[in-house]
Amino acid sequence: MSVIIRQAGPEDMDAICNMINGLSVYRESPPEAMPDVDEIRTFLFSADTAAEAYICEIEGDIAGYAVISLGYSTWPGRYSLNVEDLYSTPDYRGRGAGKAMLQYIAQLAVSRRCNRIEWNVLEWDKSAKDFYRSIDALPLSEWVRYRLDGPALERFASQEAL
Repeated sequence: MSVIIRQAGPEDMDAICNMINGLSVYRESPPEAMPDVDEIRTFLFSADTAAEAYICEIEGDIAGYAVISLGYSTWPGRYSLNVEDLYSTPDYRGRGAGKAMLQYIAQLAVSRRCNRIEWNVLEWDKSAKDFYRSIDALPLSEWVRYRLDGPALERFASQEAL
């Protein structure tokens, strides 16, 4: 089986948007949650972006995509890779596309001297959690992730500090 992982380019926008839509359906997100195509293009492919997008092709067919970005942790004094999206199309789930992409991301992390890769998993996504455990990834139990978004973010940002 021929598997190719390559950096995505603007010419991949239709495929990426279709997969983002597929991810939205998988996550049971409302259709209006889908971001604007031009915003996605800007965030993934502008000159000053911190994001990197990758495409997985199996036998010439697009089988999935991943979006990553670098983060920095002062505690180990090293960069880490954050995986924002890791998506396999339904036809390629369980056939190695996700594992190939995550292994490629691991190789990027090692080559960039990152000390870790981190990502989020929905609580109900048993198949994803089983897959991650199968590669020795561990859920973080000592950290609780928080989110400030939407109106709460706007409200907090507009408040006067002290």
